[in-house]
Amino acid sequence: MVFSSLSFLVLFLPLFLFAYFIVPKKHINIRNFVLLVFSLFFYAAGEPVWVLILLFSASTDCLLGLFIEKYRGQWHSRVFLVISLCCSLGVLVLFKYMEFFLGLVGIHVTFSPGLPIGISFYTFQTMSYSIDLYRGRVKAQRNPIAFLMYVSMFPMLVAGPIVRYADVETMLTQRETNISSISRGVSRFVMGLGKKVIFANHAGTVASELLSSPHTSTLTVWLGSIMFMFQIYFDFSSYSDMAIGLGKIIGFDIKENFNYPYISKSITDFWRRWHISLGTFFREYLYIPLGGNRKHAVFNIMFVWLITGLWHGASINFIIWGMYFGIALLIEKYLLRNILEKFPSYVGHAYCLLIVLYGWVLFYFTDLSEMAVASARFFGFGGTFADYRAVELLLANLWILPVFAIFSTRAPIRLLNSLNKRFPITEPVLNFALLCISFILLIGQTFTPFIYFQF
Repeated sequence: MVFSSLSFLVLFLPLFLFAYFIVPKKHINIRNFVLLVFSLFFYAAGEPVWVLILLFSASTDCLLGLFIEKYRGQWHSRVFLVISLCCSLGVLVLFKYMEFFLGLVGIHVTFSPGLPIGISFYTFQTMSYSIDLYRGRVKAQRNPIAFLMYVSMFPMLVAGPIVRYADVETMLTQRETNISSISRGVSRFVMGLGKKVIFANHAGTVASELLSSPHTSTLTVWLGSIMFMFQIYFDFSSYSDMAIGLGKIIGFDIKENFNYPYISKSITDFWRRWHISLGTFFREYLYIPLGGNRKHAVFNIMFVWLITGLWHGASINFIIWGMYFGIALLIEKYLLRNILEKFPSYVGHAYCLLIVLYGWVLFYFTDLSEMAVASARFFGFGGTFADYRAVELLLANLWILPVFAIFSTRAPIRLLNSLNKRFPITEPVLNFALLCISFILLIGQTFTPFIYFQF
């Protein structure tokens, strides 16, 4: 089940909201139980058996957390932390990386257990709990219902954002909902739904056709890559918008996961704006503990980006993608920073978009031979400059590319806020229009899951 499906919008969400809000505010434990039950059902709609893996991971960390806190400051606490991390990472490696790692050493297995949806997201959430508990930043959660609800909460379960326990610790047992927060949540959810159904799905259709072709021309790869660049942004940021919106509706204040990354003027700035929750996790729990900028900075950056690439998938192309950005960040940090500051901002913006655009080529192609051909065409080697189908699609989408670009900036939200101050009815009318358009498009579209479901 996905947020941008009629079954979710027409059946699941209304039933959940009715069951949730019919419970009085003072009975927060009952509301938590309702949220837990619906979250498990939401997850089971994808593949029921994976609920057992989710419950195992959550229950293990909840139990071990009690011992981590009990023996904090003693060596026992570290032992229980290591056990917790080994259990979490062990499950992740077993289901996501076992076949890949065995293949690297020449061992080919014929049985693969498959990949539980969202395992990378909820594993990192439980790890943040155990580590912060060991550091003394949070208190152990003694209510198993509240902890299971935190791990399985359906708005963030399958594709993030990665919600650290420390950020919602208080909200698990004390949270308020009011007309204002519900209104803001609805607007955020509808905005995300529109981005997914209107923008992301269209960009994905064009990108898929072009990048799945034989890559005979440079224009094919460039237009396909640009469309994929917009697709992955609108797709992932729309899911985050909907998750944050749903969180506001039920009383959770979830941190932003995107901050208009395509307006960045450097690669460093881009990765401060893209998938903020993942970047924060790696900075807090990997980069800084390794020494950060204080010692072995080059190694630390490359290692973090190796892990970042692997987090996205058990495939060589993701490792290449991670190393590519690690090298780009090092070059920028030690060579280009002072040079870029001397040029106009649009130069830095163009440089950043070009680096990011080719990065999406590496990200898209899991087949290395296809990646090599697409890379050659991207830089103008081999093939032709343009072909009939690429030109046809370019002309057909020439009007929408500027629209994608504009909606990747703050301009639309600034305009909306300005109009809303003068005409308060603007936002409700826009929400209704977006909802109607999204429903009409959903009726005619095939199933289009969010890209980050696979991670």
